[in-house]
Amino acid sequence: MAEGTYGEILRKARERASLSQTALGELLSCSESLVGLIERGKRRPTRQFTLTAEAVLGLNGELFDLLPNTTAMSVPKWFSEWPKVEERAHTIRTWQPLLVPGLLQTARYARAVLAAAPQATERWIEEAVETRMRRQVVFDREQPPLYWGLIDECALLRPVGGKDVMREQLQHLLSMTQRLNISLQVVPLDVGATAGVAGGFSIAQGDGIPDHVSINAAAQDVVSAREDIVRLLKVRYDAIHKWAQPVHISQCLLHEVAARYGD
Repeated sequence: MAEGTYGEILRKARERASLSQTALGELLSCSESLVGLIERGKRRPTRQFTLTAEAVLGLNGELFDLLPNTTAMSVPKWFSEWPKVEERAHTIRTWQPLLVPGLLQTARYARAVLAAAPQATERWIEEAVETRMRRQVVFDREQPPLYWGLIDECALLRPVGGKDVMREQLQHLLSMTQRLNISLQVVPLDVGATAGVAGGFSIAQGDGIPDHVSINAAAQDVVSAREDIVRLLKVRYDAIHKWAQPVHISQCLLHEVAARYGD
């Protein structure tokens, strides 16, 4: 194990690579100030930051060995049940009218979304991005859940984070939908109003647990296993689904929009 603190090892590795804090921040999709704060020991590094930094700087575990314990996900108390439900789910259905679903977001897209929150701080943003990326490991299970996503076309057109971030995000969606357990369908804008214009939600089903829903709301999301709420949202999902483009047409649309962001 290399000697020194996490920040010292990071700084020395950066300097050996002839990178400024700004340049390293660009490679790690974070700010120059965050790199500086971590080097000075003023911010706790995340697991994702560490893994990416080691890959960029050619390290082999020197930083990871010094990483503080990050096994406990930093999530609000009211939301803490949902990642556990996702882990046990055999089927997850989601509808998102404004944004790419969280389980399919790239780190840069998620960071842009989270940074728009009022009173967001760099530390909160990085921890929230880390949490979102951790949730995505459900797709790496030996038997990953079936994931059926419905998104409104406007989620593809809103340039969250700018052209580069959106192009990367759409390419990631196309890559993820190559997996047999993941499908994504787009509800076209010209449909007009649907049963989903009021907001997004997800439905999770698993063996040995009641069906759960996560409902997106302005103040805070709601996680519930109440049968009447779950039943209502299942009906609503089916009502939205009937307007969605077939999978192959949706993939063509993803290709078209991704190419537009490359112009």
